[in-house]
Amino acid sequence: MKYDLNLLPIFLALMDERNVTRAARRLGMTQPALSNALNRLRDTLRDPLFIRERYGMKPTQMAEELAPVVRAALAGLDDAILGQQQFDPALATRQFTVAPNSYVEFVLMPVIAARLREQAPGLRLRLTPFGNDLVETGAISGTTEMVLGRIMDAPDNMVVQHLMDDGLACVVRKDHPEIGDSISQEQYERMKHVNVLPPGRMRTGLFQALQQRGVKRDVAVSVTHFLAVPEMIAVTDYCATLPRLICERLRRDQRLKVLPAPVDLGSFPVELAWHVRYRSDPAHRWLRSLIGEVARQISAESVSA
Repeated sequence: MKYDLNLLPIFLALMDERNVTRAARRLGMTQPALSNALNRLRDTLRDPLFIRERYGMKPTQMAEELAPVVRAALAGLDDAILGQQQFDPALATRQFTVAPNSYVEFVLMPVIAARLREQAPGLRLRLTPFGNDLVETGAISGTTEMVLGRIMDAPDNMVVQHLMDDGLACVVRKDHPEIGDSISQEQYERMKHVNVLPPGRMRTGLFQALQQRGVKRDVAVSVTHFLAVPEMIAVTDYCATLPRLICERLRRDQRLKVLPAPVDLGSFPVELAWHVRYRSDPAHRWLRSLIGEVARQISAESVSA
C-alpha cells in the first residue's frame, strides 16, 4: 500500500487539537485543505479516524492505536535524515519557531538574539507566546521547535532540560514615603500590589509561596506583562513582586528601587523543552547548546552581582 507521508503530520495535529480549525491554524493550512487531507487519509486507512462530537472530534480506536506508531515513525525518519546533515552556524539559513514565556522573553531572548547575530546571522527566530498549554504552542506536534519557561506535565514525546533557577524580589518607587532599604512583612501586607498575570504557572507558584509562608498580599492592579510594571510602580505607592533577574534589569530605572522580599519565597525553574523528533537535528542541537550557555552565564552573573 502507498502512503502519503504529508498526511501524517496532519493526523498528529488532529490528534493533539481534536479540532479541524485549530489544527489547520497550527499547520498554516486553510480549513478546507485540512478537511480534504483528512478525507484522503480516511480513504487510505479505510477508517473514519475522528468522529464529530459536540465539543470536538473524538479519535476512533484505530486512530488511538496509530498515533504513537506515527509519532515514533516520524521521529525516527527525522533522526535518520537530519543526523546525516552537516551544520555550520556561520553559513546556515533557517527559521526557528520558539515559544518563550514572558519571563524568558524579557530575560533570556535579547542575549540569545545577540549571540545569534554574532555566531549565526542566517538563523532567524519567530517567537510565539507560551503560558500554560504546550498543545497551543504546537510543541507537542513538533511544529514549534522549542518551548522555554516553566514546563508542566510534559508528555512522553517531549524532552525537558533544566536551564536555571531564579528567585523573587520586590520593586517600589525610589522615593516611596514608607519604604527604605528593606521591606518588612507587616509593610508588605499593608501595601497595595501590582500583579503580573502571565505566565500562568509562575503566577500560581507565587500565590502558593505567599500562602505557604502565611504572607498576605492586597492586589490593586493586575497587568499582562512585566513591561507594564515600571510605569505602574513609578507613579504609585504600590509594590510588585517579580523574578529577581527581572528586578535586576528594572534596577537601571532611576525611578525605582529593588528590595529583597520580606520572607524567602523560594525559587522557580526555567526549562527548555522540545519534541523528540529534533533530538538529532544538528541545527537544533546547536541552538539548544547556545541557549544553555546563555542561561548558565546569566545565572552565574546574577549570583556574583
